[in-house]
Amino acid sequence: MADSTVGAGKNRGEKRVPVEAIERLMMDTFQAMGVPEDDARICTDVLISSDLRGIESHGIGRLKYYYDRIKAGIQSPRTNLEIVHDTETTTVIDGHHGMGHVIAYRSMRMAMDKARQYGMGASAVRNSTHFGIAGYYSLMAADEGMIGLTVTNARPAIAPTFGTEPMLGTNPIAFAAPSDGPFPFCFDGATPITQRGKIEVLARAEKPVPEGWMIDSEGHPATDAGKILRELDRGNAAFLPLGGQGEGLGGHKGYGLATMVEILSASLAGGAFLHDLLGVDADGRRRPHMLGHFFLAMDVAHFVPLEGSRRTSGEILRQLQASRKEPGQSRIFVAGEKEYENVKRVRRDGVPINANLRRELQAVRDELHLAGYEEWL
Repeated sequence: MADSTVGAGKNRGEKRVPVEAIERLMMDTFQAMGVPEDDARICTDVLISSDLRGIESHGIGRLKYYYDRIKAGIQSPRTNLEIVHDTETTTVIDGHHGMGHVIAYRSMRMAMDKARQYGMGASAVRNSTHFGIAGYYSLMAADEGMIGLTVTNARPAIAPTFGTEPMLGTNPIAFAAPSDGPFPFCFDGATPITQRGKIEVLARAEKPVPEGWMIDSEGHPATDAGKILRELDRGNAAFLPLGGQGEGLGGHKGYGLATMVEILSASLAGGAFLHDLLGVDADGRRRPHMLGHFFLAMDVAHFVPLEGSRRTSGEILRQLQASRKEPGQSRIFVAGEKEYENVKRVRRDGVPINANLRRELQAVRDELHLAGYEEWL
């Protein structure tokens, strides 16, 4: 059997690294940064879940991102949640710029505990940080017989329809529901055509950004991934909302969804929004990004018997999969299906690590004086 840590992939210098080795590096790195062990385990699980599900933009590729923010002092490795307001079904939480994964995990857990007792529970969060994939937290609910909804705002990236200035974040929406099939339904998508993490992946792989994803300050297509990342931070490049430029293909709908997420993520928690999320003060100095999240859990059994609901959801998915296909297409997928299959592949073959990401991880390893990864780093 070939060693899964060796062997070329689609990208130059790509290796496949066993999941357990990636998890070990992330745990060691988070703890070396000052994240307590239990919190480091949550952070690691969120990141590895992203790699397992094939969302390379939010997995091990984001490890240095958190390292840099903690090192810069704009994110705390220790998470101190404050309950600002609490009722039978709602909680308002101040994350005090701790680890977003831990803040989100505990906030969804609070929402689920309330839903189990009262049928529905919601948590609104302010002063948080990047929390990985939104779908992780909605799946927490689905795994326990609940419907989960997760949204978060982010630093400005999307231009409003007919505009060129980045105003709204990539503002993902994640919705998960249990089914009687092998996987729950899980839609997890950003509200622009793509999101920053995918641009970072393309930049590492030295590949261009497809035309139609991004625009420059004049509204022209932008395709140079490295340049886009630089210009985004200067406000001179922007993502296009779902539907694309203008209203012809529904760009105003993606713009509206992103705005909906911004309202849920800021208005209910009294949090920051739009340009206040840039992470710089008036003098250009770095500061916390002050992100907001919103979590909703609905206990299915408070509406109908859980097994009946699972069957109905499963039948919806099966009928969609069995519907008439386009010529040349052999299969129709539903949200969560490709990710379910990808988990099996990655557990078998390993996590893809290209040469540029490997160099990033080596730099973190060396600065933190970590040892034990010589077989692949």
